[in-house]
Amino acid sequence: MQVKKAIFPVAGLGTRFLPATKSTPKEMLPLIDKPLVQYVVEEAVASGIEQILFVTGRSKRAIEDHFDISFELESLLYDKGKDAELSQIRDIAEMMNIFYVRQKQALGLGHAILCAKEFIGNEPFAVLLGDDIIDGKKPCLGQLLEVYRKYRGPVLALEQVPLENISSYGCVAANTISDRIYEVVDMVEKPKQEDAPSDLAIIGRYILTPDIFPILEKQEPGKGERFSLPMP
Repeated sequence: MQVKKAIFPVAGLGTRFLPATKSTPKEMLPLIDKPLVQYVVEEAVASGIEQILFVTGRSKRAIEDHFDISFELESLLYDKGKDAELSQIRDIAEMMNIFYVRQKQALGLGHAILCAKEFIGNEPFAVLLGDDIIDGKKPCLGQLLEVYRKYRGPVLALEQVPLENISSYGCVAANTISDRIYEVVDMVEKPKQEDAPSDLAIIGRYILTPDIFPILEKQEPGKGERFSLPMP
């Protein structure tokens, strides 16, 4: 089955970006002339995704407003003859079929994905973290989809990081299959440098299959009563 749906978990509180995120979702922080999350949505569109589900929380209304139609703004731009700006604003609202579900408590990435179970159904799907910007000639998600089509199993994006920084990431133990492709055999969340199985850090792009949902439903909460994303 082709991957046509994507989940954007955006319910987190963004505490690492305080005080900027006290009143603004971290995904809406600007990078040049666009909010972070718009770059990631554009990546999903360029990779062939047709439907997006934002898993939102309190204080995330700005994300919904950004991807919605703004009649007042469009009318103002039309009256002032600002055709280029009007086209840009309309393109944002029309770039993708977008849906929303509320995660009532920020209980971790695993729980956010479980909130999307009904939307996903029995299809493979992508997960993109809306504050991870990955620049490349070919979209990162598109590269993951190529690997998925070849191996027909879950895929995640990795980045080599200096070992002195590995404690800030989840990282993997992996066997090399070919250039830039690895078989993941274990995942460790934010290990100490001396305990890290590799310098391969997990970054915010995943292709998952629906058999992850029964695993998430049975999962016990971890540190801070949060549910991580286990290996399927």
